[in-house]
Amino acid sequence: MGKGMPYVEKEHTGLRRGKRMTEKQGKNKVCSVSARCGGCQRIDEPYEVQLQAKAVRFRKMMEPFCKTEGILGMERPEHYRCKVNAAFGEDRRHNVISGIYEEKSHRIVPVDSCLIENEKADAIIVSIRGLLKSFKIRPYNEDTGYGLLRHVLVRTGHATGQILVVLVLSSPILPSKNNFVKALLKLHPEITSIVINVNERNTSMVLGDREHVVYGKGYIEDRLCGKVFRISPKSFYQVNPMQTEKLYGKAVEYAALTGKEMVLDAYCGTGTIGLIASEHAGRVIGVELNGDAVRDARSNAKRNQVKNIQFYQNDAGKLLLQMAEQGESLDVLLMDPPRSGSSREFLEAAARISPGRIVYISCNPETLVRDLKILAGHGYRVERSVAVDMFPFTEGIESVSLLVKHGG
Repeated sequence: MGKGMPYVEKEHTGLRRGKRMTEKQGKNKVCSVSARCGGCQRIDEPYEVQLQAKAVRFRKMMEPFCKTEGILGMERPEHYRCKVNAAFGEDRRHNVISGIYEEKSHRIVPVDSCLIENEKADAIIVSIRGLLKSFKIRPYNEDTGYGLLRHVLVRTGHATGQILVVLVLSSPILPSKNNFVKALLKLHPEITSIVINVNERNTSMVLGDREHVVYGKGYIEDRLCGKVFRISPKSFYQVNPMQTEKLYGKAVEYAALTGKEMVLDAYCGTGTIGLIASEHAGRVIGVELNGDAVRDARSNAKRNQVKNIQFYQNDAGKLLLQMAEQGESLDVLLMDPPRSGSSREFLEAAARISPGRIVYISCNPETLVRDLKILAGHGYRVERSVAVDMFPFTEGIESVSLLVKHGG
């Protein structure tokens, strides 16, 4: 295995359900619904085989730009997802079921426990399903529009252990709400907060616009890279915090901050990477289009008593052009775009303000390569790049790349 890969003992290879499996067992199918779910494309492969395959794929894609560092994997790659969503419905016999949508459909695959999801979250979802009958609560039927419970979303703080449960309903009224909450808390006293979210629309979106808190503060907190972050039902927060610390640690390392730099965090979301970088920078600006995310970012800055960061609700490309037109300089650009990558307009704006270093966090190697070619045309070269396995047992590859302006 390459540098950066964790050492995995043979008897710890693969996945586990109740106990760890041997290397030979790791070759057997370990999830009865994986073919229908489609979420874990590599679930039957030993973990080091998965890592090696991802490392080779990423290295080949990055060959035109630079030599990659060793992929950063996990020592314990199971049950890493701290955000778990379950759809609710009925089977043909009208029994309540909960689970994951079958790949490319809205048919629910019943799931009690998933090998990549937080185990407490799965247990809470099963308990909620068990309470529905006694409280005469029916799951929502997408075809008829009848029923109440559409989804249950559970978010867990990896470092804090705090748990947020979101009940997504088709209407605002939950029958016997107080008794339902008491019954759920009796089964799971570890729950920190419970929120009702109302989604009355015929949409594939899980969460609706309206919500109200029925227990706790309506949010939880988690610690990441020494900072505390608020996680509300709609907050963006990486689903694998353990690997996120490695990912952001590499990003800050690549940025090579000395405490004097002007840094812009594009696509900043709730401000995680910008706030982490602020400790090492002179000034940080975060820019994000989503207004809810910007409010969360400002709250996170206040919670962590960070004074040298400002957040703006704006298009990142437009803000870069405004800064360039006003003659402002930028030392480091941090960018973490969606899977679709950056727009050419954003990359052109970045090239115009010409930061000395660009740290590109990517969740899609294909769009990363496309964007790197554009930046190379503006005088940037890729000096370092590393893949981080944020999503074990899937095909997903997250990465960090450092681009330096020629002569910079």
